[in-house]
Amino acid sequence: QLRLVEFGGGSVQVGGSLKLSCVASGSTFTSYPVTWFRQVPGKERELVAQITGADTTNYGDFVQGRFTITRDDAKNMVYLQMENLKPSDSALYLCHHYYYSNYRYDYWGQGTQVTVSS
Repeated sequence: QLRLVEFGGGSVQVGGSLKLSCVASGSTFTSYPVTWFRQVPGKERELVAQITGADTTNYGDFVQGRFTITRDDAKNMVYLQMENLKPSDSALYLCHHYYYSNYRYDYWGQGTQVTVSS
């Protein structure tokens, strides 16, 4: 059973940086995408960044070049480097992975909180 754990969140000032990590245990990331989402209470969950097994990446429009997603399959890790953080980036950041094997299997971590203050 795949388990995802995120860490690296915290409180930073506007313009600061954070590096989030998502580690897989119990199994390994497959070639299907690993995605960072973020959630603010009362708002819809939104895609932050996604990376495939071929290292193809995709970002939410609001990222505007400030974030970089990478993966290290040898360590079962996916990272999200976030620069020039804004108060609007404050959210719970969640790691997600899925794969198909007859059925679709979805896995979520518990999230790591990011708070950006001005």
